[in-house]
Amino acid sequence: MGKRALVLGGGFAGLESAVRLRARGFEVTLVSDRPYLFIHPTSIWIPTGELAFDDACLDLAGVAARRGFELRVGKVEEIEGASRRAKVDGRRLAADHLVVALGASRLRPEGVEHTVTLGGDPAAATSFRMALEALLARGRGRIAVGFGGNPKAPSAVRGGPAFEVGFNLDALLRRRGLRDRFELTFFAPMARPGERMGAKAVEAVGRMLARQGIAARTGRKILSFDAGGVALEGGERIDADLVAFLPAGDGHPLARASDLPLDEAGFVRVDSGCAVPGMPGVWAVGDVAALEGPAWRAKQGHLAQAMARVAADNAASCEAGGAPCASYLGHLAIVCLMDTGTGGALVYRDDRTERLVPLPVVGHWMKKAWGRYFKAERRGVVPRFPGM
Repeated sequence: MGKRALVLGGGFAGLESAVRLRARGFEVTLVSDRPYLFIHPTSIWIPTGELAFDDACLDLAGVAARRGFELRVGKVEEIEGASRRAKVDGRRLAADHLVVALGASRLRPEGVEHTVTLGGDPAAATSFRMALEALLARGRGRIAVGFGGNPKAPSAVRGGPAFEVGFNLDALLRRRGLRDRFELTFFAPMARPGERMGAKAVEAVGRMLARQGIAARTGRKILSFDAGGVALEGGERIDADLVAFLPAGDGHPLARASDLPLDEAGFVRVDSGCAVPGMPGVWAVGDVAALEGPAWRAKQGHLAQAMARVAADNAASCEAGGAPCASYLGHLAIVCLMDTGTGGALVYRDDRTERLVPLPVVGHWMKKAWGRYFKAERRGVVPRFPGM
């Protein structure tokens, strides 16, 4: 085919885009601001010392060599959708197809610098571990774990990792014989956090929190953070020595500064085939894109990868003289293997089904196995299994 594709972003969506486009015959350049892909789903074990930082990283150079695309490690400075160009480290790159897969930014509530953040900068996981170990060395304390909302973009709210971190902290404290000396509190501004997983899942998670003695403070807007904890609306507070917080997603600054069409939250508008309206050859996939669909829709890694495949297949169809026909809408589902440190639970939701399957003991090891499988599959060592 010989057509060139430029992919911006080296996360789940960007890497899948590069792999799929190359398989469809494109000459592909992947631009990533890091030489590795950070595997956020398994990074929940870095703070508790169960996983080394490097084990949550996938070397992109090795994947590029194996899969046959070019990797360029650099900083994207500008995006020009109309001309399918991007400025990377001062140099303008152009292609026949431009795939924007830069992920999302994060909302920054007042005082968020007083927290250790989840789901953002990979270095924060190591900072969390250091802060946690310092607190545990004191022998007693109060830890709060929570996530925030984005009323303009509910699909950009990802609460699962916050639940997982809370449960894993509980498991760590029990292993060390310190659980009775530490207060654990979970917080979120929604009255029923996790409701998009389905009513059964919300109730089950609530029972799990209560069973482990983790207090739940929900249904109060988060006003700010400070050195002593979390300020909530109505004059309420959560006093804590350590706060771990997962902010909601927000539109990427580069998208906001570009000519790409955006929704009110700053996410790139796309049609069901992940094409950016009015800009032939421009696609947006993963967290950077605005999602359509049911109210419970959520941005997750598996959907980001599905969107990447949809965009690549539609780009190939366009080059072959056909019409784009693939759609991401059929891939909308919530799929989560929620780890508890000692087990897990499989959560699944689509238009027809709401399901939570408890997986005592084995769930923890299933998620660890998934982390190893993900690396092997990306490197091309094992085939991709449907749904994985």
